[in-house]
Amino acid sequence: MNRLLPLLLLLLVGCASSPYQPHGSSTPDDNGAPGSDRYSIAQDHAPQSDRQRMQQLPQPTPRDEPRSRYGNGPTYRVWGVTYEVLESSSGYVEDGIASWYGAKFHGHRTSSGEPYDMYQLSAAHKTLPLPTWARVTNLDNGKSTVVRINDRGPFHSERVIDLSWAAAVKLDIDQRGTGRVRVEALSTEPTNQPQTVMAATSSPPPPAGALYLQAGAFGQRESALALMTDLVERFSWPVAIRSSDNIHRVWIGPFSSEQERLGAREAIGKAGFATPVNAAAP
Repeated sequence: MNRLLPLLLLLLVGCASSPYQPHGSSTPDDNGAPGSDRYSIAQDHAPQSDRQRMQQLPQPTPRDEPRSRYGNGPTYRVWGVTYEVLESSSGYVEDGIASWYGAKFHGHRTSSGEPYDMYQLSAAHKTLPLPTWARVTNLDNGKSTVVRINDRGPFHSERVIDLSWAAAVKLDIDQRGTGRVRVEALSTEPTNQPQTVMAATSSPPPPAGALYLQAGAFGQRESALALMTDLVERFSWPVAIRSSDNIHRVWIGPFSSEQERLGAREAIGKAGFATPVNAAAP
């Protein structure tokens, strides 16, 4: 029985080298907890390449999954703080600071018991059930991505989510290290798909002169909403409906450069959609 204890403790260790422990554990919850010294790399870092490939990763499709055997509480302690795991992710929305973790933790077990893969769109959260699907939106540039939350962390009071390196690249916060984000839990029920659309329309309008694509213009808002839903499910760029004079226009963007906008235009056309036209904020 004593030989099994180290293995069980490893399965309970969260990301970012924080000592994750279930509430009531007899093991001290300090920096020397089992698992905190198991990494072969002293300092975390990003891979030397592959950033462009991460930007082109397709968006995952949320699916219904059972709760993970590990990492679902109901409570646990880290650095003297007790966290309560939420019973449900339904309706969860939170704004705050996102960080990311990479090569140091690649291949090691997450709190759910799954191996961490920095090349997948995943994340760590302190209290959401494992796994939870969520849309994370960068509030500074409007970029968003869907992630699968399967780990615990980050254990810093000012941070709300710890993204995989791939997800951080998608949001363009990997080089800065942190960024302001909105985290919105996604339903896996098909009838609740409009929740994804609401996430895409919640970002504030960008400054005048920003680069966009217009994917369509409709007299019926329902038609614009249907196109918007399809685009959100297929691509990571922000999508919004702009209405004026009873015309509902589906806009994609903003884009950081003309080159990025051209690449998006080609990708959307190749995916079977009508090729969008260039547009710019007034």
